[in-house]
Amino acid sequence: MRIEAFLRNRAAIAPSATALIAGPERLSFADLDHLSERMAGALSLHAVEPGDRIVLFMDNLSEMAIAIFAGLKAGAVVVPVNPGVRAEGLAHVLRNCLPKALVYEARHIKLCDEATAAASHKPLSIIARAGALAPHDAIAFEACLKMEAPLPAGQDNDRDLAFLIYTSGSSGMPKGVMMSHRNVEAASAMIAQYLGNGDHDVVLSALPLSFTYGLYQLLVAIRSGATLILEKSFAFPHAILEKACVEGVTGFPLVPTMAAMLATLKGVDPGRLPSLRYMTSAAAHLPPAHIEALRALFPAARLYSMYGLTECARATFLDPEQLDRRPTSVGKPLPGTQALVVDENGNEAAPSTTGELIIRGPHVMQGYWNDPKATARALRAGPGGKGKFLYTGDLFKRDPEGFLYFIGRQDEVVKIRGEKVSPRQVDAVLSACPGVREAVAFTTPDPIAGNRLDALVVPASPDLTEQMLARFCKQRLPDPMVPRSFIFQAELPKMANGKISRRLAAMEAMRTT
Repeated sequence: MRIEAFLRNRAAIAPSATALIAGPERLSFADLDHLSERMAGALSLHAVEPGDRIVLFMDNLSEMAIAIFAGLKAGAVVVPVNPGVRAEGLAHVLRNCLPKALVYEARHIKLCDEATAAASHKPLSIIARAGALAPHDAIAFEACLKMEAPLPAGQDNDRDLAFLIYTSGSSGMPKGVMMSHRNVEAASAMIAQYLGNGDHDVVLSALPLSFTYGLYQLLVAIRSGATLILEKSFAFPHAILEKACVEGVTGFPLVPTMAAMLATLKGVDPGRLPSLRYMTSAAAHLPPAHIEALRALFPAARLYSMYGLTECARATFLDPEQLDRRPTSVGKPLPGTQALVVDENGNEAAPSTTGELIIRGPHVMQGYWNDPKATARALRAGPGGKGKFLYTGDLFKRDPEGFLYFIGRQDEVVKIRGEKVSPRQVDAVLSACPGVREAVAFTTPDPIAGNRLDALVVPASPDLTEQMLARFCKQRLPDPMVPRSFIFQAELPKMANGKISRRLAAMEAMRTT
């Protein structure tokens, strides 16, 4: 099944049901289907052909959702880019995938002009919410919605590319992950199955539609007939909880930073969201203290810890019934997915032994756009030369019952005084310390020890001291894993996708010392 069929099918089944709430706007499935059809016709009228790339550079607006389905209906490859990136980041995407069209908000006109100039590639510009600001050579998004243009002949090959999603670039230049309609259909089916999504659900998401975790909130909701509430950010959690209460939200996806904010909220009564039946967390496992805080606030909600990456959307989830026994596990592979931990020789590692996680399934990417060498490194045979697996570059352990535990990135592990140290393990201990809201450990080169380990800490209590942190760590970690210093800050540095950045933490620390 092609992804645009999700919307067409729901518009036929329940045309008047609410599909999307974005700010004051409320769109039914019929509305979203109709508007995306008009936009798809406008794209085709302006020479966007099947297989062309269209870049979307917008916040969580209704126009973003419309443009996603419009691009798919036009047979294009949709390239969502987080509007938090700088001009050079957008220029890299433009140079790499050479899109036929760039769809963006009026507030980004200057940045997009800089990016197209730097990329030496100027696609068709379609600007949303421009009014009188639109340049003479651009097309107004609103005008496209009024056009009546025929679509190209119906596309029916689910092996065609649906999305090109760029990685965060935390370990080098961002790479374009190629996801076919078949890949996305498989991933969305798996997610909907284990979450039990249906037309009874109302999901609130402050995750950017330009990243995989946020994008799948839209795709799974449309597929399932659920209502999706889009929020631009999580900066005002009290207001978001109020809206969630009014709308009867049943699903609430989080990242660890959002969980940390909720865990420290004051004046929120337990059971504030009586309709909430599940919460999800991805990117890294939640500290046990945050798990307990979320359970206290939302006692009826089931909490799913998950692991995923752009190259396959989602790989594992932990059944909420296992959370008390295995609070630091990210669970087992999704239905129809094979996940193995392999050693340095490519053989399956014994239980409780650290190795690289490799994944096989119908939702694994097709490869990296215009990068056959990176594709060959990431997609290759598994143990015994069997099958084709995605080599994640992430270190994991598997317990005797098959539950998986995320240790850290291979490229993050360093040697300190001859011992291998994973900063993520230090993060977990710091986050468990009373009085800590968030923390991130990072390394910098050291002429004597090889590397030096330090930490940035966001305190939840004014009584927290460096001595308390050092004592807590020394009781739980070997000496090379105890940070040499603890730097208190109001917040941790984050990338455009909301993930905490170890690299930026190191840079900030160097500026302040």
